[in-house]
Amino acid sequence: MTYRATLNGKVALVTGGSRGIGAATAVRLAREGADVALTFVNDKAAADDVVRAVEALGRRAVALRADAGDPDEAAGAVERAVQALGSLDVLVNNAGVGVLGPLETLSLSDIDRVLAVNVRGVLLTSRAAVARMADGGRIVVVGSCMTQRVPGPGGTLYATGKSALIGLTKALARELGGRGITVNIVHPGPIDTDMNPADGPYAADQSALTALGRFGTADEVASTVAHLAGASYITGAEFAVDGGHAA
Repeated sequence: MTYRATLNGKVALVTGGSRGIGAATAVRLAREGADVALTFVNDKAAADDVVRAVEALGRRAVALRADAGDPDEAAGAVERAVQALGSLDVLVNNAGVGVLGPLETLSLSDIDRVLAVNVRGVLLTSRAAVARMADGGRIVVVGSCMTQRVPGPGGTLYATGKSALIGLTKALARELGGRGITVNIVHPGPIDTDMNPADGPYAADQSALTALGRFGTADEVASTVAHLAGASYITGAEFAVDGGHAA
């Protein structure tokens, strides 16, 4: 069976694309035929590795330093991606930060940072993107299994920010439906990344919370994101890629 790319001629921007789910998504979209811009904050070497992986698939790629928590940089990443690659068809809002701990231990700076990156950054990047997208574009938001089920204490701030993205997704889907732009959200469960490794100290407890009894891989999340980037009649929907964490 011959594999046929589904995103040929498309340009995608993946925020937080230098590692983990973002990196896997950038490479998967390239495999589907898209040119890819990706943002990073600190690890330029990792971002450059992703660029090389995309280019090895015969696609164009560019790494852009942009902090989603900075209003100008969040929106500016879209314009820089368009300048580098010529257009924008797919936005994957993946950049995010997590601060876990009891409510009384959270500082105001913790709260501001998480909400700035995980909520405001997504809103501003999406706003900038729809101004540059042609009709029929795609927006995919990366949420969290903790919007569906919070299995223990310490996740209030993180769950608050990620839960806000559900409302953002559904409202944007309604607002942009007339232009044929779809907006969907993917909720990863425990995923094996450098931030939350499958052999880490809390991994056994997290695996036990899933129906499948294991961590997922970044590629498994990326495959769902790529499907949504190519789908035309799915919008305003939530997709759990969580191994049954919410079951």
